This record gives sequence, C-alpha cells and structure tokens, in this order.
Amino acid sequence: MDMSAFTDAFDAWTDSALEWLSENGEFLFEYIRWLLEGLYDAILWLLEMPPFYVVVLITMLIGWRLVGLWFALIGGVALSLCFSMGLWSETMSTLALVLTATSFALVIGIPVGVAAGFFTRLDRFMEPALDLIQTLPPYIYLLPAIALLGYGPATALVATVIVAMPPVIRLTSLGIRMTPNEFLELGQASGMTPIQMFFKIRLPFALPSIMAGINQSLMMAFGMVVIAGIVGSGGLGETIYGSIRTLDIATSINAAIAIVVLTMILDRITQSAGRMRNGRKA
Repeated sequence: MDMSAFTDAFDAWTDSALEWLSENGEFLFEYIRWLLEGLYDAILWLLEMPPFYVVVLITMLIGWRLVGLWFALIGGVALSLCFSMGLWSETMSTLALVLTATSFALVIGIPVGVAAGFFTRLDRFMEPALDLIQTLPPYIYLLPAIALLGYGPATALVATVIVAMPPVIRLTSLGIRMTPNEFLELGQASGMTPIQMFFKIRLPFALPSIMAGINQSLMMAFGMVVIAGIVGSGGLGETIYGSIRTLDIATSINAAIAIVVLTMILDRITQSAGRMRNGRKA
C-alpha cells in the first residue's frame, strides 16, 4: 500500500500549521520567550554576580550539610576545576538553563501529577502521552520550538521542559496513590476536610516519591541542555557543539568534564535532600 500521498499531505499540513501558528500567535510566543529568557537571565545573574569562590563555598556548605564532609571537599575541588579550565561562565550558564527548565517542569508537572493521582482516568490518559514524550528522540522537540521561538535559550528551555516533565508527573501521581487506606480512613473518622487530608496525610506520604521525581527531572534536563546547544542556547552544550564542528577535542573533553561535575553534584544533593526529608518524617 502506497502511503506516500498520505505522508506528503501530513507533511504539508504540519508545515501549514506551524506557519499559521507563527503568524497568528506572534504576540503569545514573544511573551513566552520573554518569560523564559527573563527567568533564565535572572538566575544566571545571581550565579555570575558573586566571585567563583563564593559559589564554590556555598555549594560546599550545602554539600556538607546534606551529604557529608568528603563530598563537600570533592565537590569544591571539582567546581574549582571548572574555573581553572576557563569554563566557569559556560558552567553557570548551563546550571541556569537546568534550574530554569526544571522550575517550569515542576510548576507544571507536580499539579498534573497530583491530579493524575486522584483521578484514575486522567492517569490512564497521561500514561501513553508520557510514554510518547519519553520515547521520541529529544532533539525532535527543538524543531517546532525553533519555528515558533527562533534560536536561543527560549527554544532550549521549551524542549528541556517537555523532556523533564514526565518523571515528576509519573512519580507524583504514584506518590499520591501510595497513601495507605488506613490513614485515609483515620482522617475521615477524625473529621478532616479533603484539603486537610491532602496536606496532612497524602502529601507527606507522597513527598519521597515527589523528591525522586525532582531528582529525575534534573537529570533529564541536564541531558537535554547539552543537546540544545545546537540551537544557540549557550553554556556547555554550545561549547561541545562548537568543539565538534572545529574538531577541538580538548575543549569538548573539558566541557564534558564540567557537565559531569554539575550533574553529580546536583544528583547527590537532591538525593540526600530527599533521604533527609524521609528521615525527619520517620
């Protein structure tokens, strides 16, 4: 069966739809671009404003408090290595991209996950959609974003938000559904309102799963911002992309080391924050 006619018609419809959205939704997309880049610029300014050693010391204090002394010392040395390689600005730009995208992903994903945890039909509807998002190659999301937002950090942020949302939606929904029935029955017997039951019973039980979702969203965001370097997002992703184009192997390795440093530091800190929260709850 020849499907070429259908494929051509679908491609033409897709191109027409993107063109129509670009022409008729220009104001909306400009506002989205302004919002995304505004938050990104604010976070980047906060990260770049102090000298590098202040950021290193703050990271070491957080690591010491949440993980341990050895992690704090190793993390401080690793971040100092990023500065000594001449990649401090790119490292902070990548961190700003990840924090901005993850913030948007959490603002959207946690409420959606809570709703999916309460409503089984919504959860069943969300499952195949989330499977599709996680199955498609990540760079696919860059193409429509380029058409609507152009090149730059906003396009990278939109694609990264899409990629980072599924883990937190899934794990938030799972956490809400994990609440033991005996505690719900106890809340009902004590006369709690639905809102009180949510904040005093469901949310504390769901918090470990939500924290795991936040950790996974951060990891997905790191992977995507590297790919997004191809659209001029800045940061280490763009550095790696530029190094590949010029066959500058040394710079690409240095940038890869900086990405590994950032990823490991945030991964350990968020994991430890989740475990510490669980210990306090227990």
